[in-house]
Amino acid sequence: MTELDELGKLLSGCGGTIAIAETTTGGLISATIVAVPGSSVYFDRGIVAYSKAAKIESLGISEEKLDTFGAVSEEAAELLAVSVRTLSGTTYGLAETGIAGPIPGRSPKPIGMAHIAFSGPDGVEVTTIQLEGDRKNIQNGIVQEAIAFAVRCLG
Repeated sequence: MTELDELGKLLSGCGGTIAIAETTTGGLISATIVAVPGSSVYFDRGIVAYSKAAKIESLGISEEKLDTFGAVSEEAAELLAVSVRTLSGTTYGLAETGIAGPIPGRSPKPIGMAHIAFSGPDGVEVTTIQLEGDRKNIQNGIVQEAIAFAVRCLG
């Protein structure tokens, strides 16, 4: 069984629902989840909040907090996960924020760094990953890591 299948099984088994807030992946996590037949039982929505304005307007993240912590930080990932869960009314919220490149130096953070957060009734868990490769490989890696992280948090 793949981790994607396991995610669906865990959510269906507990009657849980999930919403996703994506930045770096641009909707790939949501697209991956909804490609599974029956995902409508547990998947509520995905919000792509790529720009700072989108994070503020779509998810209600405070500009002050984004300026304080940075858009690519553990704190920002946590804020995104909590906000998407709260706004959607789902049991769980999953979020990611990172740097996919390919232009080094636009951020002080290294290309391939991403923060993933999972919010649920028992609180928030955050992990930081460092991936290698080109933009597409980094984005796909974040998708896989985010799904695996959600499975670990649910398990």
